[in-house]
Amino acid sequence: MNIDYLLEYLKITVIGLEQDLEGLNDEMESLDPSSKDYADLEVEYTFINGQTVGMGHIIDFIQKGKND
Repeated sequence: MNIDYLLEYLKITVIGLEQDLEGLNDEMESLDPSSKDYADLEVEYTFINGQTVGMGHIIDFIQKGKND
């Protein structure tokens, strides 16, 4: 596997995670913010958002390394 392949894979993964976040956000909007279901989705949203941020950091690191 070369670095370009890995970079594209990570970018596709981020797109999938962002789509998951959109779906969770839509579900959360239909719930009462004080409900347990909302709280459970909020935890999942935060977890997936953290994955997205982490992947973004790795992508930036790889791209910077390619440019150096």
